[in-house]
Amino acid sequence: MLHYWQREIENLKKLILSLGAIVEEQIQRSMLSLERRDTELADEVIARDREVDSLEILIEEECLKILALYQPVAKELRFVIAVLKMNNDLERMGDLASNIAKRVRYLSKKEKIDLISEFRDVSDKVQVMVKKSLDALVNTDVALAREVLAADDEVDRLTKQMLKRTINAIEKDSARTKEYFSIRSISKNLERIADSATNIAEDVVYLCSGEIIRHQSEDFNPEDNADRV
Repeated sequence: MLHYWQREIENLKKLILSLGAIVEEQIQRSMLSLERRDTELADEVIARDREVDSLEILIEEECLKILALYQPVAKELRFVIAVLKMNNDLERMGDLASNIAKRVRYLSKKEKIDLISEFRDVSDKVQVMVKKSLDALVNTDVALAREVLAADDEVDRLTKQMLKRTINAIEKDSARTKEYFSIRSISKNLERIADSATNIAEDVVYLCSGEIIRHQSEDFNPEDNADRV
């Protein structure tokens, strides 16, 4: 019984890491398609989202099977619960990468916008957060997970800066408002990817210690929900 149990857990870990690797690549490729104005690459990102969805369903089914057959407790139960939550966040990241690619498809047909070059800094930081959150999962590294949590504030600051620049650009060139709104959408998608990476890092802390830290450091700000563009 123990042998089967260990095998199921190891298989579940491999599945969630496989999903993480695909999603990490999807984010990288979506931002690369933006930088290069590469619609073919953007189309590949959009098409591969189906693979992400299928794997997410498989992982959920495996988690439910383990819960039903083995009724895990303590650390093993925390692992399955954490994987269920991470699975949802990774699937969401895949959707967000696909959303970025769809915006790239639109923007690539328009005259180039200089503002796109300013995505590099925030994009690099978000991708580091995603990588560190997955590395924290692989190595059950709480310290690395907390680095991800600390990095989220900087991404929030940069996305707010991008919002201000986008508004200024619209004021100067209102004829391209729709294009600038696409820029804003990409910025929001990056911010939400960072939020999902933060969720995974919080789940790693929960997995390792049983401590639930979600929402502990959050202060309510009504402006955070005011611009869902």
